[in-house]
Amino acid sequence: MGRVLSLWVPDWPIAVAGFSDDLPIAVVSGGSVLACSAAARRAGVRRRMRQRVAQSRCPQLQIIDRDLEAEVRGFEPLVRRLETHVLPHLEVIRPGLLAAPARGPSRYWGGETHLADRLCAATAEAGHRAEVGLADTVFAAALAARTGLNVPAGATAAFLAPYPVGVLGLPRLSELLQRLGLSTVGAFAALPADSVIARFGAPAAAAHRTARGLEARPLTVRPGGEEHVVARAFEPAEIHIERLTFAAKALADQLHEDLSAAAAVCARVEVRADLAHTGKSLSRIFRHEGRLSALAVAERVRGLVQAWADAGALGTGEDGGITRLVLRPEGLGPAAGRQQALFGEALTPLEVERAAARVQALLGHQAVTRVEIGGGRGPVEQIRRIPYGDDDTRQRPPAGPWPGQLPAPHPATVFPMPLSATLTDIHGARVEVSARLLLPAPPSMLGVEGYGEARVTGWAGPWPVVEQWWEPGQARRIARMQVTTSDGRAWLLVIDESRWAAEGLYG
Repeated sequence: MGRVLSLWVPDWPIAVAGFSDDLPIAVVSGGSVLACSAAARRAGVRRRMRQRVAQSRCPQLQIIDRDLEAEVRGFEPLVRRLETHVLPHLEVIRPGLLAAPARGPSRYWGGETHLADRLCAATAEAGHRAEVGLADTVFAAALAARTGLNVPAGATAAFLAPYPVGVLGLPRLSELLQRLGLSTVGAFAALPADSVIARFGAPAAAAHRTARGLEARPLTVRPGGEEHVVARAFEPAEIHIERLTFAAKALADQLHEDLSAAAAVCARVEVRADLAHTGKSLSRIFRHEGRLSALAVAERVRGLVQAWADAGALGTGEDGGITRLVLRPEGLGPAAGRQQALFGEALTPLEVERAAARVQALLGHQAVTRVEIGGGRGPVEQIRRIPYGDDDTRQRPPAGPWPGQLPAPHPATVFPMPLSATLTDIHGARVEVSARLLLPAPPSMLGVEGYGEARVTGWAGPWPVVEQWWEPGQARRIARMQVTTSDGRAWLLVIDESRWAAEGLYG
């Protein structure tokens, strides 16, 4: 078994955002903390903690949404520096964490300790602090890098044994093992391998190999070679990042379809770009392990191409750009399978994902969205459209408290953009709402853009809404009314800075 090294740059999302460890900062994704600064950790904030829990522990915590493209783009110059001066071959596990075989480089640099020192020094020259871990597997080396350990050959299983089973990355399996009294990796590793696969299935069998200090995938995987390679040629050479991203998403979708048809998964994906101005190629390898969606692959390609463009590697003008984009899978192995839909549905969730990715590749990232219901005071605020494949970074609990929230029944039609409206009294004067929430005169006529004018037959309200009064630049003071008209319609109106608008239509 070969030796593996892992280099970890602590708090990489924080470093990319350009904030100091002296400030309580947290980068969140999907409502959970992805990374936090040292000051935030001192206040009790931890990775994978829910955002609201983190804010309750540290009221001064500054929240930043994750920017995966920026992380990839910022990590690429460091990767290229290490690749040029220290390691000839390496894999990016994720931005801020990479792995590489240690045997050859350690001999060249005079041993594993000297290799680790050289890597740390090269990273420090680039302005970042790094920790290096060495072990017999990628998983163990990544854990060892958290504390800068060199796990001796053959001692990987003993090193992993005290860790909780949650580090294996399978939440359902971890929960089940804990209920069975197997709370540590060592206790899980002690189970017979044939019993694990019979009871828990293929993913647990891979985790069991990891717990025993072995690579999760068997050593009999097929070589990558040129099998299932997908490519897109550009004539003339393409230099626009958006078009290259759409092409990468379509290629990733095609790659996933080819691997699925062959009942295979890949451990890594190589991204290669052939350059127009030099005739040479740029490439980078990302760890895949069957977990990255087509959108996730495209996001990594986007950040990578942007980093190459920022470094001037793509050239400029008519002579620059990329003539061919290639995705090549490496480390092919048998697929563990995926549960199909019940009751014979024609479209399974996997097919839906592929169809959505295909439409996004053709029409743009915002072309396919899903609707999320959350908290808010008005009907428009409670509905958000999230691009398919993205996390909902603005999750808001629907149950309150939301002072000023509009009670049920809600409008049957909610306009994406409120329609301009006019509300006048019997003399034709504009009706407004005073500071004491009083109407100067009863409303008589209502006109709504696209619906014409009608006589007002009844109204309710107004109801005030005062939001973020503590932020001068974001404070908002509005009022809502419900109005019925002689044409049989019932409207939800809102007045903001003396301007009326129709937010919704009842019935």
